[in-house]
Amino acid sequence: METIYQEYLKLNIDGSLIGLEQGANENNYFCTPKDASIIGWAGVDGIHFCFVRGFGEMVFAVSPMNAPGSYVHPLAQDFKDFLRLLLACGHTAALEQAWSWEQEQFDEFLRENAPADEQSAVLHILREKLSLTPMEQPFAYIRVLQDGFDYRCIPYTENYYDTVPAAIPIPEWKVYFDGNFSGHSGRERAGKEISLNRQIAWGDEVWTVPAIYTCGKGLIVDFCLQVPAERIRAFLEQWNLSADGTGLTADQRMRMDAENPLAIHINPKVVLNGTELSSSHGCGLCWNPCFSESNGLEAWSVMRHYGLDTEQGYVVWRGAFPWKTKRKPPIRTLGVRLAREPVSIPGPRFRVSLPGEQVEFIHPSTGKMHVLTVREYERRELPSEHFNDLDLEFPRHLTMMSYTLSPDLPDQAFTVADCAPGDRPRQKHADPRVPQATGDVGCCIGIIGSADATAAIVLGNGNQGKLRAACSALHFEPTEDVEWRVVFYEKTRRDIMEELL
Repeated sequence: METIYQEYLKLNIDGSLIGLEQGANENNYFCTPKDASIIGWAGVDGIHFCFVRGFGEMVFAVSPMNAPGSYVHPLAQDFKDFLRLLLACGHTAALEQAWSWEQEQFDEFLRENAPADEQSAVLHILREKLSLTPMEQPFAYIRVLQDGFDYRCIPYTENYYDTVPAAIPIPEWKVYFDGNFSGHSGRERAGKEISLNRQIAWGDEVWTVPAIYTCGKGLIVDFCLQVPAERIRAFLEQWNLSADGTGLTADQRMRMDAENPLAIHINPKVVLNGTELSSSHGCGLCWNPCFSESNGLEAWSVMRHYGLDTEQGYVVWRGAFPWKTKRKPPIRTLGVRLAREPVSIPGPRFRVSLPGEQVEFIHPSTGKMHVLTVREYERRELPSEHFNDLDLEFPRHLTMMSYTLSPDLPDQAFTVADCAPGDRPRQKHADPRVPQATGDVGCCIGIIGSADATAAIVLGNGNQGKLRAACSALHFEPTEDVEWRVVFYEKTRRDIMEELL
């Protein structure tokens, strides 16, 4: 199957009209990322756009005239989103400069640089031939992508390092109750570190609590799990993965996540002086020795502070536990209760259309046969009064199915969801010459049972099981056929309790 980029090239349009000229300059600049594939040139100041090996179809802007540290910025998660940004903004000039602007500057630039006729004709071809719609909130999309991107992952050539001053050193290690691995905001004082280096055997895993931190608001506990590098390599080879992990179906990604040795999520509790403390928040990161260039500054900081072996893999989880007393209590005894979050296991897909239809499936772990019986099946349209946005049109059509399961399963052990994604909200006025809507757009819709969770209602004395409901994704037009998927949720480790002090 051709990629959207290959389809774009076959259109043979004049990309110079939208700031994406082909072959304007065959020479890379000192700041062009290593192993970059240039996809177009802006035609001014050497600005060009590219893919970078290891980042999939993510599109980057390279601006040689910018200040050091600001030469390269990501613009879109993939080439399709890049074209949708172009449809919304008309030219790459707005996209390339968005990193240095605020929303008002971005909007003003769009108003003052509405597309000319030839430019609009090119945008029309992109929209019609590739079946694309303009990005609803282009500035917000770019800002979210750039704010969450680790720029230290970008690989450069030796020419870059000969030209640009040395990178910023890893900052001093400090841990804050309301912060994360990258620091904090505000005037909060850093916590006091108490080194422990206590090991916890959990099945075939050995976790380490290298240190705890006493803060004004509560206790911080770091948990580390070493993952052998050979296990990570075997996983990568099994799934034929690159650093970006692209090219997987939804079912494959679900199975991959369940098997990923670095995708481990725990739900710890602390028992302090006999009193259990629940976590108010937490954060995690991992260290992948197979793609060391993709490890962020926060991961490097953790590895250096705790003296961890960079040739091995690590999962690190940090939990924050508020004090239950007004003042910081003395620590006389300390224990931790560890619980593993369930993993998602894809089950069978099925199609139904009428009440009374039944679907049989076997539980992947227990081997038991279960029968899903459809009780109600109907198409619905949500009332328009649920959506009050002046600029955006929201999808309102869905299919609702109620069903029972025999023998039944616990509420948190499985769900039924639509296999297809829903339609995204779209502009009520999609003319690319009109500035797009800005700001946060949100809505709240109440539905019994959703694509992410099922609702359960007990009938009679419970002998009939539970009546559950599942809703399809939302679409602009009624769907004739919905493909459903059963998803199982399983814990791979029993909960354990261990004493630390």
